[in-house]
Amino acid sequence: MPNQREFHGVEAGQRRSGGSESTLTVIVAMAANASIAVMKAIAGVLTGSAAMLAEAAHSVADTTTEGLLLAALRHSERPADRRHPFGYGKVRFFWSLIAAVSIFVTGALFSGFEGVRAILGEGEDQTLAWVAFVVLGLSFAMEGVSWTRAVRQIRYEQAQEGLQFLEYLRLTDDPTVKTVFLEDTAALIGLLLAFAGVGLHMLTGSALWDGLASLLIGFLLAAVAYLLGRMNMRLLIGQQADRRLVRAVYARLGAAPEVQQVVDLLTMLTGTDKVLVCARVDFVDSLSAAEVECACARIDDELHQEFADLDEIFIEPVPRTYPGLRARVINRYGAALRELRDDSGPSIL
Repeated sequence: MPNQREFHGVEAGQRRSGGSESTLTVIVAMAANASIAVMKAIAGVLTGSAAMLAEAAHSVADTTTEGLLLAALRHSERPADRRHPFGYGKVRFFWSLIAAVSIFVTGALFSGFEGVRAILGEGEDQTLAWVAFVVLGLSFAMEGVSWTRAVRQIRYEQAQEGLQFLEYLRLTDDPTVKTVFLEDTAALIGLLLAFAGVGLHMLTGSALWDGLASLLIGFLLAAVAYLLGRMNMRLLIGQQADRRLVRAVYARLGAAPEVQQVVDLLTMLTGTDKVLVCARVDFVDSLSAAEVECACARIDDELHQEFADLDEIFIEPVPRTYPGLRARVINRYGAALRELRDDSGPSIL
């Protein structure tokens, strides 16, 4: 029988501690980026380097992003109430989306502007290049601490879930640590670009290299903003739960003695580690109405006990041969739908 560990090998208690881990990861990143932003801004003014000013904007964007993520972590843990019966879990997705917009507006656009200004010869002459190199070196070390913290958390959580590193990044429904990881990775790459731009400007005397580095930093930030925006858009509009969880729940429903066929199974992420389940089930015809009601209540309890991710569960008794419902299921899943050949109805998996 599929169980929770086969699809999501983290117990509920570990998920709660994971929330505090995410908070600490964000705080470390925010402290590092705030300090780095000040250093880069001072270095940018002293040296007149467009790449350094672009990096300062980069760090300001990252600091703003981490502030938004902290707000998201706090508000997303609020319990469900009358106005929001499914809880506030999607608050984390919303603020992560706003963080992606912040990266683009605060970082990418300013970096692009500085790059174009330098390439067109409107930037300042570069002075005190050694200041830029010292600041870039210190920034790289501090960003490395934050990046290492994020990687450590990801590796721990991917091991708990039995996933590869990139697979975990693709499947995780927690945008917080993923955002910090992508930000810090972009920051380290941006620092290398800035180092190259300042160095080539110093060696050649041409501001073209400095401006080009600033432009590349802008493109890098735009790419990160796009990736984060796309990820959070999917979560906000109602992404399906992890397929391993869907298959495990499907098998568990189908194994219930009262169930003849699972006709349809809908899932939606309502927050990090929170899943809404709507199951349409064809019960054994010999059951009475009271027995069907008791079966629904018992199955609901068993699913909640076995799968900690499940938040709300709705079970609807339906006949598998009903043509309107069958057509909707087929239209939704299209070519991915595998028809069972024993006339037991469509299999959604």
